[in-house]
Amino acid sequence: MVTTAIFPGRYVQGANALDECLAEELLRLGQRAFIVQDPTVNKLIGPRIDALLANKIATQSEVFCSECCDEEIERISGLTKAFEADVIVGIGGGKTLDTAKATGAALGLPIVIVPTLASTDAPCSSLVVIYTREGKFKRYLMIPQNPTLVLVDTQIIANAPARFLVSGMGDALATWFEAEDCRIKGAGNMTTRPGPMTAFGLARMCFDVLLKYGVLAKAACEQKMVTPALEHVVEANTLLSGLGFESGGLAAAHAIHNGLTVLPETHGYWHGEKVAFGTLAMLMLTDREPALIDTVYTFCESVGLPTTLAQIGLGNVSDAQLLAVATASCQEGETMHNEPYAVTPERILAALRAADAYGLHRQ
Repeated sequence: MVTTAIFPGRYVQGANALDECLAEELLRLGQRAFIVQDPTVNKLIGPRIDALLANKIATQSEVFCSECCDEEIERISGLTKAFEADVIVGIGGGKTLDTAKATGAALGLPIVIVPTLASTDAPCSSLVVIYTREGKFKRYLMIPQNPTLVLVDTQIIANAPARFLVSGMGDALATWFEAEDCRIKGAGNMTTRPGPMTAFGLARMCFDVLLKYGVLAKAACEQKMVTPALEHVVEANTLLSGLGFESGGLAAAHAIHNGLTVLPETHGYWHGEKVAFGTLAMLMLTDREPALIDTVYTFCESVGLPTTLAQIGLGNVSDAQLLAVATASCQEGETMHNEPYAVTPERILAALRAADAYGLHRQ
């Protein structure tokens, strides 16, 4: 059997890494950088970035439209090409970063990713999630290379509301369970080939770090402080989860997340929050040990991740609506089919209801 793992070219993490390392790292890659920033980043640190790079590298910045859709990728690609950039930089949250990755891939440029949140495991990966303009999941895009550089300034992460860090824990929570089911089945990871033992070891390490340091990291983030626990969880959310999902594989939790996007009521909730509930439903679907299920529920409760449908906007959801979610999560090409068990929409509906009922029972 041929196995494959994929990694970013370089990963830099630490407090004030932006000030200490950004200009130096960019100059290794080019002389003209096109920078995509989300609107919040542009307001908060746009001038700081300009000052850091002034007289060192030619730059042009553009504010992202807030949705990673085909239309925005085409717009950013046109501007990047017109600037004659030799490197593209994405600074912001997951959708901003995905837009920069898709643009870099389309133009054959080195891709620099600077996440300002630790809210998803997107930064290190070659996976781009494409949505419609309205925010509905559309498709996955695998670009030919992982980012050339991922630079994470943990002080910037700590300055953001703790909900974003917690959302990242929700995304990372799924990593080990999905990778394990892919390992059992021998399913392909994001390269379509099975992952090596390294990927599965990193996925398990991700889970262990969350359980050990998650509450401490959230407490530090609430005080806008960088501590060793916060550093550990940021690394788990960003690097370990990124390597674990991409080289280990995705399965039911992310498929359920994608299914949930068909209901507009969920659009106000973060990716990781919906993935967390998808993970709880996955545990019910795949008959995990009751003690392990209790451990995961306890973790979610301790950091504030959703354990009921009401906590992702679906308090009054009907069975017909949940069946639509379940059906979408089973469509052709979805990662649900990486599960080593027979899965039907009806079984997923039952798992969603069971996960919700157990969450309510524990309140």
